[in-house]
Amino acid sequence: MSAPTARLTDAQRFDWLRLIRSENIGPRTFRALINQFGGAGAALEALPELIRRKGGGRQIRIATVADCEKEIVAMNRAGARLIALGEPDYPATLREIDSPPPLLVMRGETSVFTRPMVAIVGSRNASAAGLAFAERIAHELAEAGYVIVSGLARGIDARCHRATLATGTIAVLAGGLDKIYPAEHASLFDQILPHGAVVSEMPMGWEPRGRDFPRRNRIVSGLALATVVVEAARRSGSLITARFANEQGREVFAVPGSPLDPRAEGANDLLRQGATICTRAADVIDALAPLVEKGIVSQMRLFEEDEAVSPQAEPLWDELDLFGALPAPLTMAGMELDEPPPQHSFVDARPGNSASPDGIEQSTVDRITELLGPSPVSVDEIVRTSGASAGEVQVILLDLELAGRIERHGGNLVSLIGTAKKS
Repeated sequence: MSAPTARLTDAQRFDWLRLIRSENIGPRTFRALINQFGGAGAALEALPELIRRKGGGRQIRIATVADCEKEIVAMNRAGARLIALGEPDYPATLREIDSPPPLLVMRGETSVFTRPMVAIVGSRNASAAGLAFAERIAHELAEAGYVIVSGLARGIDARCHRATLATGTIAVLAGGLDKIYPAEHASLFDQILPHGAVVSEMPMGWEPRGRDFPRRNRIVSGLALATVVVEAARRSGSLITARFANEQGREVFAVPGSPLDPRAEGANDLLRQGATICTRAADVIDALAPLVEKGIVSQMRLFEEDEAVSPQAEPLWDELDLFGALPAPLTMAGMELDEPPPQHSFVDARPGNSASPDGIEQSTVDRITELLGPSPVSVDEIVRTSGASAGEVQVILLDLELAGRIERHGGNLVSLIGTAKKS
């Protein structure tokens, strides 16, 4: 398939923006309208009558000229721009998915979209061992020429972005580019821009809602030739990304973890369902080499999920069915959807003793405990990841050791003792 060369005029781009920002116009309805009327301008003119005849009498709000002008001003102020589906700068891999965003709001270097991409996703409350592995594999994939894609979330996402700032990384946001979530990653957002890119399909000023995160996840997987899942709990939102990758015909890799750690249950389930095991970057590089060499996107469904989508799942966007279009993709009911991370549940707090050791703040104790798991990890890695001082880490580990909650191993490694609590 030859690469697109045509670009929209400013007037066409503005009409596209008005159409996709109109109420109940999602990617599928947008495409149907463009195909039916030959352009966004004609579709906007026809839409009121079309809704009256086929929309069941329902009134919808068509985006106003003033609203879209404000959004353009906000984009220009932020240094962002619109890339339309079918234009040369639009990522070729994303163009091939079932419901590609008609418009992407983008900041940074568009050149990263021309290189092969791999998505790495995983737990927000990841263990230190999981974070260290994610950083290593991201760095090695970057050295092999891949751009790392993720969702700017806490934990695995952020570690992979930081590991590949110099080589180029892509962050996909669930809200507008001026509504960074979590807010603490604003500086990471800025660090990505010199060599990478940040993209969203949502309007400037849009505060992300629960179902906007699965919408984002379909873009994360859609940009990439493969998705690697690191430390995903059984109800982790990362599994939504894996599901989308599978439906999009992309490679799905999972990093095996300890059966004692609930943060590994989802990834281990993926392996049982047929995902490819990933224990090193070479596993991904070797599998993708034929695709990269031929310049093609895989379109093979790799495995069948064990569970059907729950009836409580909701569509990713509200979309009018004006032409008998297929329904929008669904969320997976009960998934975490990137809400604030839950309290660590691997071990119980020590009975009768809730005080922090030696006056150390409880938040520091919680953070270090959160990083521990059944897999041994070096004390140096805990210090580096937690941001606590070496002295604080040693005091907390000693307190945990005296309580019988951790085990020490050779090479200055420690691991958590206990069994996962069932939720």
